[in-house]
Amino acid sequence: MDGLASSVGPPVLVDLPGHGRHAGEASPRRFTLEAVETEITTLSRGDSLDLVGYSMGGRLALAYSVRHPDRVRRLVLESASPGLASEEERRARRSEDAALAESLERDGIEAFVERWESLPLFESQEALAGAARAAVRARRLRNDAASLAACLRGLGTGSLPSFWGSLASLRVPVLVLVGGLDRKFVEIGARMVELLPDGRLVEIPEAGHTVHLERPGAWLGAVTAFLSQGDRRG
Repeated sequence: MDGLASSVGPPVLVDLPGHGRHAGEASPRRFTLEAVETEITTLSRGDSLDLVGYSMGGRLALAYSVRHPDRVRRLVLESASPGLASEEERRARRSEDAALAESLERDGIEAFVERWESLPLFESQEALAGAARAAVRARRLRNDAASLAACLRGLGTGSLPSFWGSLASLRVPVLVLVGGLDRKFVEIGARMVELLPDGRLVEIPEAGHTVHLERPGAWLGAVTAFLSQGDRRG
C-alpha cells in the first residue's frame, strides 16, 4: 500500500463484510451486494473513485461499477471474474458453498485454511519466501469461522448474479490483471477484454492467482501506470 500511496495517492481500504474491522460479523443482512455498495459509497463520500479489487473483491468492484457507473473513474480487476454465466452453474455453486460453510462452522478455521491452501489455485504461492508464506497463513487463521461461513452464503460466486452480459455497456477504463501461471483466469480475462469497450489485459509472468503477493513490484507497476492515466472516456 505504501507504493500505491506514493504513486497515486493514499488508498481507502474497504473491509468486506466479516473481514478486517468487520471480523466477527455474521448477520445475513450484512452479507449482501447492497450492503457492500453502501460501504463503498460511504467510504468514498459519494465522490467518483478508482476501484481496485482482487478475486471476490474484484467481483464486487465490478458489480459496483456496473450498477453505479457514474461513481467510478477506473477499475482494476485482479484475478477476478464476472461470475458464473448460467443459473444452473450458480445453483450448483450455491450448494457447494453451503456445504463448505457448514464444514467451516463444524470443523473450525484451521481445518478450512488447510483445505484452502491445498487448492491448485494457490499452488504457486509455494514459491514465496518462508516468512511471506507464514504471514499469509497467519492472516488467514485470524479470520472468524462464522463470518467466513456467512460470506460464502451471502457473497459467494453462486449467490451473486452474472455480470458477463453487462461488460459491453461498462464504459469505464478497466485493467484486467492476471498471473501467467493462473491459466483459468488468463482465459477468463481474455474473454472479458473482448467484451469490454475500454479494457486491457495485463499478464504478469511467474505469478499465479495472487499477483500482488507473488510479484508485488510488477503488480504495483501495472496498477500505478493504469491509474496515473487520464480519464479516456468520451
